[in-house]
Amino acid sequence: MLNQLLKQMLKALNKPTLVSLLLCAAVSISGCVSTPQAPQGVLVEDPLLPEPQAVPMRAEIAISRMSEMLQSAKLDKTQQAQLYYERGVMYDGVGLSVLARVDFIRALRLKPDMADAYNFVGIHHTLNGDYESAFEAFDSALELDPKYQYAYLNRGIALQYDDKIDLAIQDFITFQNLQPNDPYRALWRFFAEAEKDVQTAKVALQQSQAGLDQQVWATQVVALYLGQISEDELAAVAAEASDPKQLAEQLCELYFYLGKWQLMQNNPTAAAKSFKLALATNVYEFVEYRHARIELMRLRYSVLEQAEVQDEHSH
Repeated sequence: MLNQLLKQMLKALNKPTLVSLLLCAAVSISGCVSTPQAPQGVLVEDPLLPEPQAVPMRAEIAISRMSEMLQSAKLDKTQQAQLYYERGVMYDGVGLSVLARVDFIRALRLKPDMADAYNFVGIHHTLNGDYESAFEAFDSALELDPKYQYAYLNRGIALQYDDKIDLAIQDFITFQNLQPNDPYRALWRFFAEAEKDVQTAKVALQQSQAGLDQQVWATQVVALYLGQISEDELAAVAAEASDPKQLAEQLCELYFYLGKWQLMQNNPTAAAKSFKLALATNVYEFVEYRHARIELMRLRYSVLEQAEVQDEHSH
């Protein structure tokens, strides 16, 4: 019913109004702070302004049921470990990261061969800046399952944040080779390679572009990084999502990758705004959401460092 109502509302907007709305919203990414004007009593929503996702009722019910089972049911260690892991995933998906980490550790104590749990533990160590513990967790996941794809991605991200760029590139290349048509994999490889040489990274990204799945919207993000489309055009593509959940997910990705792009354009103010907008979506389980906060913190720290250097030189 809600989706039908939204579709009717969008149809009610005449085409010129919708186009101008999209353009104004896209321009606002780069600094425009004005809001679209609507006639008195008419609702005109900005499709590029994130609406924080609410915690799904089914997630709360699932957490409650798993908690009851863990307290009352007669389960063996393997069953307990699986329930702790599944509840940890649910906690993680609603932003309760501390509770999630506790459950993943409980699962591993009961069943030390859970590659999935090690991967999540590694992610949480990365978010806390404990890179050595993160590497240990990802290494454990890959020892248990050498084909565990996302451990390569997540270890690569931790390696990159810890300035181990060559090792990060190796992990991102391995991750990309497992599914070469995935634009997200090409982008993460690009980020690491660009830290060494932007032009070389762009050549590799362009080579990857030909084999990307054109049905995945993030292929347009690759086009942005290659200078083939503008920020406004990318934003308009992201706003084409068919339902509110998909829109929130695409906006989370849009603003994260715009933030990374704006950093490369030496526009820290726009980048900070984009990372905040990515966080505003509350799409907790997305890699883009997780690392938007890290990017924002690193950006603030780099600005403070630059200010301290300038202050020392002035004296």
